[in-house]
Amino acid sequence: MLTEFHRQITRLALEDHFSTPALETIIKANLRQDGFIFQVGHAHFHFDNNAFSESNSYIKEQHSLVFSDLEKGLPINARKDFGRLSHAVQDLYAHSNYVELWLQKFDPKELPESDAIDPNDQHILENSQLRSGRLYYPLEALSFVPKLRRFVLPLLPLDSHAWMNLDGPASGNKFPYAFSAAVKRTRIELVEIISDMPIEMIYMFTGKGS
Repeated sequence: MLTEFHRQITRLALEDHFSTPALETIIKANLRQDGFIFQVGHAHFHFDNNAFSESNSYIKEQHSLVFSDLEKGLPINARKDFGRLSHAVQDLYAHSNYVELWLQKFDPKELPESDAIDPNDQHILENSQLRSGRLYYPLEALSFVPKLRRFVLPLLPLDSHAWMNLDGPASGNKFPYAFSAAVKRTRIELVEIISDMPIEMIYMFTGKGS
């Protein structure tokens, strides 16, 4: 997902639940996952290279860190943990064929609105057909350069990130579904995290007191 859409998704999903400073910390940590140093060797940050098991383990790790940091009285760190987590779950829908598999349930002539997508369809999440784009460097890197993209794409396999991604509107009519699924999943992750928290810890995490 392109930076501007990670920002929009995170804000839409969370702005009613966090104070402005808390939300900005989460967004900053989310966007940092797309830093240059994390583009190679960190497929689990982005559900790339079919790293579903590794990515899901990473998400669980960040869940645990949120609680651990709050217990230590470190709410800023906990928000950063959640920011990293939110980036990963958002990329699941942009970097895999989840949307494609979900849309296969419907008549192509009568597709539902994008906001109808279920981001937590276990049949799809456990489906052997679920796959994510592979990164074929160095050509893959060149595909991100707008002026070079049309020359590089024909040289890349169809299972590459460049071909499969739904990172922005230019990816086609499936992008709104990926966007909507990412917003919903981010909210689901928040609910799951705070559901077992004492109210005082929720106040600390969200920056919104009584």
